[in-house]
Amino acid sequence: MTVGTEHTRLVVLRGNSASGKSSVAAALRERFGRGLALVGQDNLRRTVLRERDRPGAANIGLIDTVARYALDAGYHVVLEGILYADRYGDMLARLRGDHRGPTHAYYLHVPWEETLARHRTKPIAHEVGESALRDWYRELDLLPGGVETVIGADSTLTETVDRVMRDTGLDGLPARE
Repeated sequence: MTVGTEHTRLVVLRGNSASGKSSVAAALRERFGRGLALVGQDNLRRTVLRERDRPGAANIGLIDTVARYALDAGYHVVLEGILYADRYGDMLARLRGDHRGPTHAYYLHVPWEETLARHRTKPIAHEVGESALRDWYRELDLLPGGVETVIGADSTLTETVDRVMRDTGLDGLPARE
């Protein structure tokens, strides 16, 4: 079932906790303006459903449904989350295959030591300790087929946002009124 139009952009941002996914997504929306929908795994899984991340969980379908709905409504979509390849890969592959417009996927790679340092600066750090973070961490959990562009920890927020805007063509498209 096709989704979106040839003009809609689908941007997938994946990576471990504290890799900068949410910051990049928020900065993309701020830079682009109206007409760009943020579909956040944490919001749908933890806030809407209050669900644990596990294979076959309901949030996988909800993420897919929300992204498809926004694309069909003419929004560009930034889908962001840890989105483990073994749990979310099939859904992401179907969404990518069904999307009529350009789809770009990025994996924000941050080494373990930097992940831990960044995590310590987050509000959730008092709830989630180092051992839990270690359990979540997966080194280069890439989707099959080489569909993702890996962006390293040396890329600043501004550099990453500039790159995604340029790669996707969002930098040349108008925001909604």
